[in-house]
Formats: sequence, C-alpha cells, structure tokens
Amino acid sequence: MLIEEYALIGDGRTAALVGRDGSIDWLCWPTFASAACFAKLLGSEQNGFWKLAPTNPKWKVARRYQPHTLILETCFETSTGSVQVLDYMPVRSAHSQIIRTVKGLSGRVKMLGVLALRFDNGSAVPWVTRTKLGMRAVAGPDAVELQTNAPLEGKSLRTASEFIVGQGESVDFVLTYKGFDGYRARSSGAPVHVQKAYDETRRLWTTWAEKCAYDGPHREMVVRSLITLKALIYRPTGAIVAAPTTSLPEAMGGTRNWDYRYCWLRDTTFTLLVLINSGYKQEARDWMDWLQRSVAGSPEQIQIMYGISGERTLLEYEVSLPGYENSAPVRIGNAAAQQLQLDTYGEVLDAFFWTYASLGDRNRSRDFRLLRRIVEHLETLWEQADEGIWEVRGGPQHFTYSKVMTWVAFDRAIKIAEKVSFETPVKRWRQIRDTIHAEVCTREFDPSQNSFVQHYETKQLDASALLIALVGFLPPQDPRVLGTISAIEGKLMEGGLVMRYDNRESNDGLPDEEGKFLACSFWLVSNLKLIGRDEDARKLFENLLKLANETGLLSEEYDTARKRLVGNFPQAFSHIALVGAAYHLADAGKQRQQASVARNTGLKPSTAVRLKGRRKAAGLVLREAQGLSNTAHPEPSSKEE
Repeated sequence: MLIEEYALIGDGRTAALVGRDGSIDWLCWPTFASAACFAKLLGSEQNGFWKLAPTNPKWKVARRYQPHTLILETCFETSTGSVQVLDYMPVRSAHSQIIRTVKGLSGRVKMLGVLALRFDNGSAVPWVTRTKLGMRAVAGPDAVELQTNAPLEGKSLRTASEFIVGQGESVDFVLTYKGFDGYRARSSGAPVHVQKAYDETRRLWTTWAEKCAYDGPHREMVVRSLITLKALIYRPTGAIVAAPTTSLPEAMGGTRNWDYRYCWLRDTTFTLLVLINSGYKQEARDWMDWLQRSVAGSPEQIQIMYGISGERTLLEYEVSLPGYENSAPVRIGNAAAQQLQLDTYGEVLDAFFWTYASLGDRNRSRDFRLLRRIVEHLETLWEQADEGIWEVRGGPQHFTYSKVMTWVAFDRAIKIAEKVSFETPVKRWRQIRDTIHAEVCTREFDPSQNSFVQHYETKQLDASALLIALVGFLPPQDPRVLGTISAIEGKLMEGGLVMRYDNRESNDGLPDEEGKFLACSFWLVSNLKLIGRDEDARKLFENLLKLANETGLLSEEYDTARKRLVGNFPQAFSHIALVGAAYHLADAGKQRQQASVARNTGLKPSTAVRLKGRRKAAGLVLREAQGLSNTAHPEPSSKEE
C-alpha cells in the first residue's frame, strides 16, 4: 500500500497507521518508542496487522477525519450495502486503546475482521486465550485484550471474526494494551463503554481545535496540521516525536531509512513555536519542562535528540524486517544522536525567547540559568565544524545554516538578557554575534552565483539558506537573499519542488538519491511572499497542498518521478512548515515590515495576534516592540560582567 494511503490515529502516548483497505499496519505499543506489534508496514502480514473490511473485495472506499478530530471515518460501499468504520484512540483512557466501530449505513454487508498481533517488531507470536469479553494475547512483557460482541475464531495463528452488519446496526471492537507489571498481568477490569469513550474523544479534540487562533486562508489545512502535531506529542512528558514511524524510505529501494520516533531539539522547538503562535500555551509549558529534565547536567552533554522521556542512549541497530517495498535496512534507534549540530543551539534559544514572551508564569530564574549555561557552552563551540541540519554522514563541515543559527542563539540570548535582571556577559555576546555575522557574509557567500552556499569552500547550494531571512539574519530584500532565492529556484528545483541539496554532487556520506524534502518548498513559499512575489507563493503553496492525502497528511518527502509520498509519515517538519507558510500568506505585508523576528519555520510569532481571528490568540504577547514585556514581570536592565 502507498504511504499516502494511510491515515493517523493516536492518543498522546502512541499512534497507529490505518490503510484505505481498513488495515492497521503500524502500531508501537504502549508508546511511540516501543517495539511494534503491527509491523506489516515494514514487512508482510506475517509481521502483524488488524484488518476490518467487507468480505466482498469489490468495494469502493471513501474516508475522512470527523471535523477537527483525530477520529477516522472509512466508508465501504459494496453491491449489497454500505458500512462505516470508525477508528480512534481514546485520549484519557487508563490504558492505551484502539476502538473500531462498524456501523451499517444501508443494506446488509458481510464483514471480516482479522487480528494478527506480532510483538517485538513483528517477530513474536503471542499466546492467545479466550476471555469473557473476547480474547487476550500475551508475549513476554506484552499483553493485549480484545473486547467485542462479534464472534471470534482462531485461524492460522490469527484471530478472525465474520459477521453481518445491517442498516442501523453496529459492532464494536476494543483493543487494549495491558502489559505485565512484574510477573502479574494487569486486571482485565470492566467492559469499555464505547459510546462514552467516543463522545469524550470527540469533545476533547474539537475543544482543543477550537482554540486555534489562525483564521486566514486554508484554515482547515492549518488546523489539520496542528492536530497532527498535537498527536505527535507524548502527553506524559511533553516530548514531541518527529514522526511515529521508522525506516520509511526517502527513496524506494534505497538505504536512507531512519528511525524518527525520537525528539530532536530542532523539530520540537519548531513545533513549539507553531503551537505558541496558534494559541496553545500548555504545550509550550510541557515542552519547557521536558527540556529542563532532558538537558540536565553539564552543557557539554547536551544532545541533538532524546527519547520521549529524555533518554540519552539511542543506539542504532537493524532488525530483520524486509522494509517498506524492500527498502532495507530497517533501523531502530538513531546514531545521529551523537552528532554535533550547532543549529540546534539557535533553535533552542529562539524557543526560549518566544516562550519567555508568551508564558508569564514560568520560573524565569531557573530557565535563565539553563539559558546562560547553554550560551556559554556555545561560546566554545561555534567556530567548530559540525554535521549540520541534514545530519550528513560524510564528515563535519562549516555549514552556513549552522553558523547562521549560532548567530540566532547569541542574538536571542542578548534580547532576553536586555529584559531580565540576571547577570550576563552581554558585551561579549554582542561581539561574538557580530563576528559570526561578518564571517557568514564573507565566507559562506559566493559572489559568482550571487548566493549563499552550503558550507565553506564549496559552490554547492543548500535549501536551508532559505531560512536566512526567516530568522532575521538578513532582511528579505537584501540583494544576497534575493540572489540566493533565485539560485535555489534555478538549480535546486526539480518537478516544481525544492531539493535539500543535490546529493548527486554533495558528499553526504550516503548512497542513493532521495525525494524532495517538503519543508524546503514551504520555506520557498514564505520567501516568495516576503519579497513580494505573492502570486508565485500562492501557486506553489496550493500545489504543495495537493500532495497531501485525502485526510490532509504529509510525509517527509515527495518523489516527483513516481509522484508519491516518501519518507517517514506523517512528518512533523512538513506540517510545521505548512503552517508557517500559511501564516506568511495570510499576513505578508506586516510580515515584511517585521521580518527580523520571523521564525525558521516560516512563522512569525506576532502573526496570530494581528490576524482577524475570532479569538484573542490565548493572550499571546509575542510582539517585537514589547520584547519580553509582561505586566507580571517587570523589565529591569541586565547587568553586564
């Protein structure tokens, strides 16, 4: 099945992918980081799946999310009638659950359900026993219970269920994770009240979506992207995963297959700023708490990514699955956790800046101590080469974007220091900031191409240069920015989309080509709008929206030759950049006037409060003129060392 034929359901602890054929082919249980119990996505039916569909294979299918929810409706139309399958995961259940309800819409339809649990990434066949409510499957520390009013029968190490649904009738299936506590299984408990679970799940999602401050063009796609980002937040800790999947290939049959079920500081800060701008403060508080815990200790120990509970050890290894469309290897863990990526410091400090501006109830003393330690550590690092935003494995380089974001780190730290009373070496930080700026403009700019390049001593272009104006390093109308946009359009675009860089010419240490990284094209949308090419920006944005599937989801990349989505799915980075581009399109004139505070997601934090939105943007105070001003926190001058 194509990647774009899947939809996402989730509960804030984990997420599952549901195919157009009614089959759940991917689920890591009980958390995003757990081993998969449905791994057909990366293998075959032998690796676990759960399908509910008409027995007559000649059916038509249509699906959608219920408005402003993560409740998926799949409608099957057959020659004898039609049915609807509702798939969702209750957000507040004691144990993680998947609920599937089959409702008869017309006529009578014969249905077949097949459940094949395979724990430990599709390798462990469980021991299955019957219970009063259905069945239980156990393998090692994992235990799952199925509750249903449909008949069940064991066939070929699978649990099958054949039943007929007539108009107005319904059949429920509730699959609950109840792993072992020590050597004793958790209690089965009382039957799940399905209608109550549905009503509460629907209410929680719609209530959350109603808080969205954005009220510009394509609002439904923006809200859908925000819901997708919310679904990627691990609720117990506030961590944000880059994607719920591992090893979906960046090129079919290739080896660029990575595990994205972890929390990159870069991706999480991007997500945080999108949510803040859209009026969601609680997520920002949760993220700041997670950050404090995760980076505890010496600044030298800060990593670019962590586990969902702040785990530091993310060893990368391969498992014996054939891979999506035989794209091997399938990797668990991510060795990039040990890389040096200097841009991360800029993104974290930028997040600090806007979090300070929007959250007046933070413990600022504690936050600032962490901020200062990070910046002082960066003073010893910024001149080094690193592996960069794209996590190359071809050796460190002095990447342009990395240097630009070290400038951002010092710039945001200075702005914060100017508004708080803590002692800070502001004068030294200003000197470093100015030195970085001069070095980037001198050593990272190629006059012969009138463009910034990927790193020192190369003429290769890199789409991350599109972020130079969006983070305020240079104004959008600067000739060097205009030249870079023109060069990228001329040399890094294929099939109407932007490449990260041309990996056929750049040495990134990896074989194979890759798809077009979708966030890069959304960054181009924001740039085009900021420089006044409104119609070009609008056309590109609308073409990008057409790449989303019918449920509004995007993966990491797009294969322009095969015309299909590739890479891990759904991808936070793609949806972050979509929201950012939408904000720029909605408010381009004012964005251009204040581009110095634009975000690298393509999102300017003051946009939401200036839109016509029907709400007050949850009390945001993200205004450049006020900086960190807040009535609850006065603004004494900083003390320089």
